[in-house]
Amino acid sequence: MADQPDTTGDIARAVVAAACAAPSIHNTQPWRFRFDEDTRVFEVHSAPVHGLPRTDPDARAVHVSVGAALFNLRAAAVHFGREPVVRLLPDPETPDLLATVRLAGRPRAALTRRPDLYRAIWRRRTSRFPFTPEPVPAAVLAELAECAHQEGAELLRPGPAGRARLLGLTADAEHRNRNDPARRAESLLWIAGPDDRAGIPAYAAGTQDVGGRLPMREFVPGTGTGRPQVAYESEPQLLLLATRHDGRADWLRAGQALQHALLLLTLRGLRASLFHQAMEWPDLRARAAAALPHHCAPQMLLRVGHGPAGFPTPRRLPVPPVTRWRTLTPSVPEEAAV
Repeated sequence: MADQPDTTGDIARAVVAAACAAPSIHNTQPWRFRFDEDTRVFEVHSAPVHGLPRTDPDARAVHVSVGAALFNLRAAAVHFGREPVVRLLPDPETPDLLATVRLAGRPRAALTRRPDLYRAIWRRRTSRFPFTPEPVPAAVLAELAECAHQEGAELLRPGPAGRARLLGLTADAEHRNRNDPARRAESLLWIAGPDDRAGIPAYAAGTQDVGGRLPMREFVPGTGTGRPQVAYESEPQLLLLATRHDGRADWLRAGQALQHALLLLTLRGLRASLFHQAMEWPDLRARAAAALPHHCAPQMLLRVGHGPAGFPTPRRLPVPPVTRWRTLTPSVPEEAAV
Protein backbone atom coordinates (compact mmCIF):
# COMPACT_ATOMS: atom_id res chain seq x y z
CA MET A 1 0.00 0.00 0.00
CA ALA A 2 3.02 2.27 0.03
CA ASP A 3 2.89 3.06 -3.72
CA GLN A 4 0.84 6.07 -4.72
CA PRO A 5 -1.78 5.09 -7.33
CA ASP A 6 -1.39 6.78 -10.72
CA THR A 7 -4.92 6.76 -12.10
CA THR A 8 -8.43 7.31 -10.82
CA GLY A 9 -9.14 3.60 -11.28
CA ASP A 10 -6.07 2.67 -9.25
CA ILE A 11 -7.10 5.08 -6.50
CA ALA A 12 -10.60 3.58 -6.50
CA ARG A 13 -9.23 0.06 -6.03
CA ALA A 14 -6.93 1.20 -3.21
CA VAL A 15 -9.77 3.06 -1.53
CA VAL A 16 -12.05 0.02 -1.67
CA ALA A 17 -9.28 -2.16 -0.24
CA ALA A 18 -9.15 0.19 2.74
CA ALA A 19 -12.94 0.14 3.10
CA CYS A 20 -12.92 -3.66 3.19
CA ALA A 21 -10.56 -3.63 6.20
CA ALA A 22 -13.33 -2.22 8.42
CA PRO A 23 -14.82 -4.23 11.28
CA SER A 24 -18.28 -5.76 10.94
CA ILE A 25 -20.56 -7.81 13.14
CA HIS A 26 -19.29 -11.43 13.13
CA ASN A 27 -16.95 -10.32 10.32
CA THR A 28 -19.84 -10.74 7.89
CA GLN A 29 -18.56 -7.86 5.71
CA PRO A 30 -22.09 -6.87 4.64
CA TRP A 31 -21.08 -4.37 1.98
CA ARG A 32 -20.36 -4.04 -1.73
CA PHE A 33 -18.97 -1.16 -3.76
CA ARG A 34 -19.41 0.16 -7.25
CA PHE A 35 -17.47 2.92 -8.95
CA ASP A 36 -18.18 5.05 -11.99
CA GLU A 37 -14.84 6.20 -13.35
CA ASP A 38 -16.46 8.93 -15.49
CA THR A 39 -18.14 10.70 -12.56
CA ARG A 40 -15.65 9.47 -9.91
CA VAL A 41 -18.57 8.35 -7.73
CA PHE A 42 -18.66 5.31 -5.46
CA GLU A 43 -21.88 3.59 -4.57
CA VAL A 44 -21.75 1.94 -1.14
CA HIS A 45 -24.37 -0.81 -0.84
CA SER A 46 -25.41 -3.18 1.87
CA ALA A 47 -25.25 -6.88 1.04
CA PRO A 48 -28.32 -8.50 2.64
CA VAL A 49 -27.01 -11.99 1.89
CA HIS A 50 -24.27 -11.30 4.45
CA GLY A 51 -26.67 -10.13 7.16
CA LEU A 52 -27.80 -11.82 10.38
CA PRO A 53 -31.61 -12.06 10.18
CA ARG A 54 -32.05 -13.47 13.69
CA THR A 55 -29.47 -11.34 15.48
CA ASP A 56 -30.01 -8.18 13.43
CA PRO A 57 -33.54 -8.26 11.96
CA ASP A 58 -33.70 -4.48 11.42
CA ALA A 59 -30.23 -4.41 9.78
CA ARG A 60 -29.08 -1.82 12.32
CA ALA A 61 -25.75 -3.62 12.81
CA VAL A 62 -25.39 -3.92 9.03
CA HIS A 63 -25.69 -0.13 8.76
CA VAL A 64 -23.16 0.38 11.57
CA SER A 65 -20.76 -2.02 9.81
CA VAL A 66 -21.18 -0.29 6.45
CA GLY A 67 -20.68 3.05 8.21
CA ALA A 68 -17.31 1.82 9.47
CA ALA A 69 -16.34 0.83 5.93
CA LEU A 70 -17.53 4.21 4.69
CA PHE A 71 -15.24 5.97 7.15
CA ASN A 72 -12.26 3.92 5.94
CA LEU A 73 -13.17 4.86 2.37
CA ARG A 74 -13.19 8.54 3.33
CA ALA A 75 -9.87 8.33 5.18
CA ALA A 76 -8.27 6.57 2.21
CA ALA A 77 -9.63 9.14 -0.26
CA VAL A 78 -8.03 11.93 1.79
CA HIS A 79 -4.77 9.96 1.97
CA PHE A 80 -4.71 9.77 -1.83
CA GLY A 81 -5.37 13.49 -2.21
CA ARG A 82 -9.11 13.48 -2.92
CA GLU A 83 -11.97 15.15 -1.09
CA PRO A 84 -14.71 12.58 -0.30
CA VAL A 85 -18.11 14.19 -0.85
CA VAL A 86 -20.61 11.93 0.95
CA ARG A 87 -24.37 11.59 0.65
CA LEU A 88 -26.13 9.19 3.01
CA LEU A 89 -29.18 7.25 1.78
CA PRO A 90 -29.32 9.17 -1.50
CA ASP A 91 -32.14 7.22 -3.18
CA PRO A 92 -35.29 6.16 -1.28
CA GLU A 93 -36.15 3.85 -4.19
CA THR A 94 -32.92 1.87 -3.67
CA PRO A 95 -32.89 0.92 0.03
CA ASP A 96 -29.66 -1.07 -0.16
CA LEU A 97 -27.80 1.99 -1.51
CA LEU A 98 -26.56 3.39 1.79
CA ALA A 99 -24.22 6.13 0.54
CA THR A 100 -22.50 7.70 -2.42
CA VAL A 101 -19.03 9.19 -2.28
CA ARG A 102 -17.67 11.44 -5.00
CA LEU A 103 -13.91 11.87 -5.28
CA ALA A 104 -13.52 15.63 -5.67
CA GLY A 105 -10.39 17.81 -5.83
CA ARG A 106 -7.86 18.56 -3.12
CA PRO A 107 -9.10 17.41 0.30
CA ARG A 108 -10.62 20.04 2.54
CA ALA A 109 -12.36 17.66 4.96
CA ALA A 110 -11.71 17.73 8.67
CA LEU A 111 -9.98 14.36 8.26
CA THR A 112 -6.98 16.20 6.87
CA ARG A 113 -6.20 17.18 10.46
CA ARG A 114 -5.33 13.51 11.10
CA PRO A 115 -3.60 12.39 7.89
CA ASP A 116 -2.18 9.29 9.61
CA LEU A 117 -5.61 7.66 10.04
CA TYR A 118 -5.04 5.76 6.81
CA ARG A 119 -1.95 4.12 8.28
CA ALA A 120 -3.98 2.96 11.27
CA ILE A 121 -6.46 1.13 9.01
CA TRP A 122 -3.92 -1.63 8.43
CA ARG A 123 -2.83 -1.86 12.08
CA ARG A 124 -6.20 -1.86 13.83
CA ARG A 125 -7.15 -5.02 15.70
CA THR A 126 -10.02 -5.96 17.98
CA SER A 127 -8.41 -7.25 21.18
CA ARG A 128 -10.48 -9.89 23.03
CA PHE A 129 -7.85 -10.22 25.76
CA PRO A 130 -7.34 -8.74 29.25
CA PHE A 131 -6.21 -5.13 29.55
CA THR A 132 -3.98 -3.62 32.21
CA PRO A 133 -5.35 -1.36 34.98
CA GLU A 134 -3.54 1.64 33.47
CA PRO A 135 -6.13 4.33 32.71
CA VAL A 136 -6.69 5.76 29.27
CA PRO A 137 -5.25 9.31 29.32
CA ALA A 138 -7.79 12.07 29.70
CA ALA A 139 -6.44 13.76 26.56
CA VAL A 140 -7.19 10.63 24.53
CA LEU A 141 -10.71 10.40 25.96
CA ALA A 142 -11.26 14.01 24.92
CA GLU A 143 -9.98 13.22 21.40
CA LEU A 144 -12.34 10.26 21.16
CA ALA A 145 -15.31 12.36 22.21
CA GLU A 146 -14.35 14.99 19.65
CA CYS A 147 -14.03 12.54 16.77
CA ALA A 148 -17.41 10.95 17.59
CA HIS A 149 -19.04 14.39 17.71
CA GLN A 150 -17.43 15.20 14.37
CA GLU A 151 -19.25 12.20 12.87
CA GLY A 152 -22.62 13.10 14.38
CA ALA A 153 -22.50 10.78 17.39
CA GLU A 154 -21.50 10.81 21.04
CA LEU A 155 -19.05 8.73 23.07
CA LEU A 156 -20.26 8.74 26.65
CA ARG A 157 -18.18 7.62 29.61
CA PRO A 158 -20.44 5.91 32.16
CA GLY A 159 -19.72 6.17 35.87
CA PRO A 160 -19.44 3.15 38.17
CA ALA A 161 -23.21 2.62 38.41
CA GLY A 162 -23.68 3.02 34.67
CA ARG A 163 -20.79 0.71 33.97
CA ALA A 164 -22.27 -2.00 36.21
CA ARG A 165 -25.67 -1.55 34.56
CA LEU A 166 -24.28 -1.87 31.04
CA LEU A 167 -22.17 -4.91 31.90
CA GLY A 168 -25.21 -6.50 33.53
CA LEU A 169 -27.31 -5.94 30.42
CA THR A 170 -24.52 -7.33 28.25
CA ALA A 171 -24.23 -10.42 30.44
CA ASP A 172 -28.00 -10.92 30.23
CA ALA A 173 -27.85 -10.64 26.43
CA GLU A 174 -24.94 -13.04 26.20
CA HIS A 175 -26.84 -15.57 28.31
CA ARG A 176 -29.84 -15.25 26.01
CA ASN A 177 -27.69 -15.64 22.91
CA ARG A 178 -26.16 -18.84 24.23
CA ASN A 179 -29.58 -20.30 25.04
CA ASP A 180 -31.42 -19.28 21.88
CA PRO A 181 -31.15 -22.17 19.39
CA ALA A 182 -31.81 -20.00 16.32
CA ARG A 183 -29.22 -17.38 17.24
CA ARG A 184 -26.76 -20.06 18.25
CA ALA A 185 -27.14 -21.71 14.85
CA GLU A 186 -26.75 -18.37 13.09
CA SER A 187 -23.56 -17.62 15.02
CA LEU A 188 -22.12 -21.02 14.08
CA LEU A 189 -22.55 -20.15 10.40
CA TRP A 190 -19.97 -17.38 10.84
CA ILE A 191 -17.17 -19.43 12.39
CA ALA A 192 -14.42 -19.21 9.77
CA GLY A 193 -12.58 -22.27 8.56
CA PRO A 194 -9.00 -22.27 7.22
CA ASP A 195 -10.04 -21.28 3.69
CA ASP A 196 -12.89 -18.91 4.51
CA ARG A 197 -12.61 -15.20 3.69
CA ALA A 198 -15.24 -14.05 6.19
CA GLY A 199 -16.38 -14.91 9.69
CA ILE A 200 -14.44 -15.24 12.95
CA PRO A 201 -11.63 -17.82 12.99
CA ALA A 202 -11.20 -19.78 16.22
CA TYR A 203 -7.77 -18.24 16.76
CA ALA A 204 -9.28 -14.72 16.85
CA ALA A 205 -12.04 -15.50 19.37
CA GLY A 206 -9.85 -14.53 22.32
CA THR A 207 -10.28 -15.72 25.89
CA GLN A 208 -13.01 -15.79 28.53
CA ASP A 209 -13.03 -14.02 31.90
CA VAL A 210 -12.44 -16.63 34.59
CA GLY A 211 -14.41 -14.51 37.06
CA GLY A 212 -17.33 -13.96 34.70
CA ARG A 213 -17.18 -10.20 35.26
CA LEU A 214 -16.71 -9.35 31.59
CA PRO A 215 -19.26 -11.07 29.31
CA MET A 216 -16.99 -11.73 26.33
CA ARG A 217 -18.97 -12.99 23.34
CA GLU A 218 -18.95 -16.75 22.91
CA PHE A 219 -18.81 -17.17 19.15
CA VAL A 220 -19.29 -20.94 19.40
CA PRO A 221 -21.85 -21.20 22.21
CA GLY A 222 -22.46 -24.52 23.88
CA THR A 223 -19.86 -26.46 21.91
CA GLY A 224 -17.20 -26.87 24.59
CA THR A 225 -14.41 -25.26 22.61
CA GLY A 226 -12.25 -24.87 25.72
CA ARG A 227 -11.31 -21.22 25.22
CA PRO A 228 -8.72 -20.23 27.84
CA GLN A 229 -10.11 -18.83 31.09
CA VAL A 230 -8.02 -15.88 32.33
CA ALA A 231 -8.47 -12.97 34.74
CA TYR A 232 -9.63 -9.72 33.14
CA GLU A 233 -9.37 -6.22 34.57
CA SER A 234 -11.58 -5.66 37.60
CA GLU A 235 -12.67 -2.16 36.52
CA PRO A 236 -12.99 -2.13 32.74
CA GLN A 237 -12.90 1.26 31.03
CA LEU A 238 -16.09 1.54 28.99
CA LEU A 239 -17.38 4.03 26.45
CA LEU A 240 -20.92 4.00 25.09
CA LEU A 241 -21.44 5.10 21.50
CA ALA A 242 -24.82 6.78 21.06
CA THR A 243 -26.73 8.96 18.62
CA ARG A 244 -29.41 11.60 19.22
CA HIS A 245 -31.84 9.80 16.92
CA ASP A 246 -32.23 6.20 15.81
CA GLY A 247 -32.84 6.09 12.08
CA ARG A 248 -30.86 4.50 9.29
CA ALA A 249 -28.73 7.59 8.72
CA ASP A 250 -27.94 7.67 12.44
CA TRP A 251 -26.76 4.06 12.30
CA LEU A 252 -24.43 4.96 9.44
CA ARG A 253 -23.11 7.93 11.43
CA ALA A 254 -22.56 5.66 14.42
CA GLY A 255 -20.48 3.30 12.27
CA GLN A 256 -18.33 6.16 11.02
CA ALA A 257 -17.86 7.46 14.57
CA LEU A 258 -16.98 3.96 15.77
CA GLN A 259 -14.30 3.47 13.14
CA HIS A 260 -12.90 6.98 13.65
CA ALA A 261 -12.54 6.19 17.36
CA LEU A 262 -10.99 2.77 16.73
CA LEU A 263 -8.39 4.20 14.36
CA LEU A 264 -7.55 6.99 16.78
CA LEU A 265 -7.10 4.44 19.58
CA THR A 266 -4.78 2.48 17.29
CA LEU A 267 -2.67 5.57 16.62
CA ARG A 268 -2.41 6.19 20.38
CA GLY A 269 -1.21 2.63 21.05
CA LEU A 270 -4.45 1.58 22.76
CA ARG A 271 -6.77 -1.38 22.24
CA ALA A 272 -10.50 -1.86 22.04
CA SER A 273 -13.05 -4.63 22.06
CA LEU A 274 -16.75 -4.32 21.33
CA PHE A 275 -19.76 -5.41 23.37
CA HIS A 276 -22.74 -5.44 21.03
CA GLN A 277 -24.81 -8.17 22.65
CA ALA A 278 -27.26 -5.94 24.56
CA MET A 279 -27.93 -3.95 21.38
CA GLU A 280 -29.27 -7.14 19.77
CA TRP A 281 -32.28 -7.47 22.12
CA PRO A 282 -34.84 -4.64 21.89
CA ASP A 283 -35.83 -4.71 25.55
CA LEU A 284 -32.22 -4.69 26.78
CA ARG A 285 -31.29 -1.92 24.37
CA ALA A 286 -34.28 0.09 25.62
CA ARG A 287 -33.09 -0.39 29.20
CA ALA A 288 -29.65 0.86 28.21
CA ALA A 289 -31.23 3.88 26.51
CA ALA A 290 -33.29 4.73 29.59
CA ALA A 291 -30.12 5.61 31.50
CA LEU A 292 -28.74 7.91 28.79
CA PRO A 293 -29.00 11.71 28.71
CA HIS A 294 -31.09 13.54 26.12
CA HIS A 295 -32.92 10.34 25.16
CA CYS A 296 -29.94 9.15 23.15
CA ALA A 297 -30.01 5.85 21.26
CA PRO A 298 -27.23 3.42 22.26
CA GLN A 299 -25.40 1.85 19.33
CA MET A 300 -22.27 0.12 20.70
CA LEU A 301 -20.40 -0.44 23.96
CA LEU A 302 -16.61 -0.17 23.73
CA ARG A 303 -14.05 -1.50 26.18
CA VAL A 304 -10.78 0.41 25.83
CA GLY A 305 -7.37 0.26 27.43
CA HIS A 306 -3.80 -0.97 27.27
CA GLY A 307 -3.24 -4.59 26.32
CA PRO A 308 -2.14 -7.08 23.68
CA ALA A 309 -3.10 -6.67 20.06
CA GLY A 310 -5.77 -8.92 18.62
CA PHE A 311 -5.38 -11.25 15.69
CA PRO A 312 -6.08 -10.53 12.02
CA THR A 313 -9.17 -11.97 10.42
CA PRO A 314 -9.80 -12.75 6.74
CA ARG A 315 -11.36 -10.52 4.11
CA ARG A 316 -13.21 -11.33 0.92
CA LEU A 317 -12.81 -9.30 -2.26
CA PRO A 318 -15.67 -6.98 -3.22
CA VAL A 319 -18.45 -8.36 -5.41
CA PRO A 320 -17.82 -7.18 -8.99
CA PRO A 321 -20.24 -4.37 -9.94
CA VAL A 322 -22.65 -4.46 -12.84
CA THR A 323 -23.99 -2.21 -15.63
CA ARG A 324 -21.75 0.69 -16.57
CA TRP A 325 -19.82 0.63 -13.30
CA ARG A 326 -16.16 -0.24 -13.21
CA THR A 327 -15.17 -3.60 -11.71
CA LEU A 328 -13.01 -3.19 -8.62
CA THR A 329 -10.74 -6.06 -7.61
CA PRO A 330 -8.28 -4.70 -5.05
CA SER A 331 -5.79 -6.93 -3.35
CA VAL A 332 -6.85 -6.79 0.30
CA PRO A 333 -3.79 -7.08 2.56
CA GLU A 334 -3.65 -10.14 4.78
CA GLU A 335 -3.14 -7.94 7.83
CA ALA A 336 -6.59 -6.39 7.54
CA ALA A 337 -8.31 -7.18 10.83
CA VAL A 338 -11.55 -6.93 12.72
